[in-house]
Amino acid sequence: MKELLIIAIGSALVNNVVLSQFLGICPFLGVSKKTDTAAGMGGAVVFVITIASFITGLIYNFILVPTHFEFLQTIVFILVIAALVQFVEMFLKKTMPPLYNALGVYLPLITTNCAVLGVALTNVQKNYNILQGVVNGFATAVGFTIAIVIMAGIREKIEYNDIPESFKGTPIVLLTAALMSIAFFGFSGII
Repeated sequence: MKELLIIAIGSALVNNVVLSQFLGICPFLGVSKKTDTAAGMGGAVVFVITIASFITGLIYNFILVPTHFEFLQTIVFILVIAALVQFVEMFLKKTMPPLYNALGVYLPLITTNCAVLGVALTNVQKNYNILQGVVNGFATAVGFTIAIVIMAGIREKIEYNDIPESFKGTPIVLLTAALMSIAFFGFSGII
């Protein structure tokens, strides 16, 4: 249990996928304009990464390793992730059309989100068993959600502030992300 807690805290805070590993930057910067859409994107990413970690762990341990086809892991993982994202997209389109429209092009981009593939590959590289891989995936996705919701909250607050013209738009967002990254670096002493 202690090992799973260390994996969870390490993945969510210490090695935050966006602010430490710089994976998943596209949806992080693109969907973080409003907190409600950021939370919706975070929820979708939590679902996709958690289920992808479970399924890719099963496929890797019970199909690829016994048949000595480990070299196909990246292709197989991408196919699994693409199928899961299609499922999430269809679910949101049917049940939550406003969120589906708000996420727009960024929802299908979860398929190519390097954070999702990065978690699956990290699980293999660190030799996590299926439970450890799922905990790592869930915690990584929670860390992504924390980062994107904080960024959205900050962006909502600074939207109406008096910012110099040269810093408006992308520059202030990148500066904010850099400062958040420095703040999350403070968690490195935990583990």
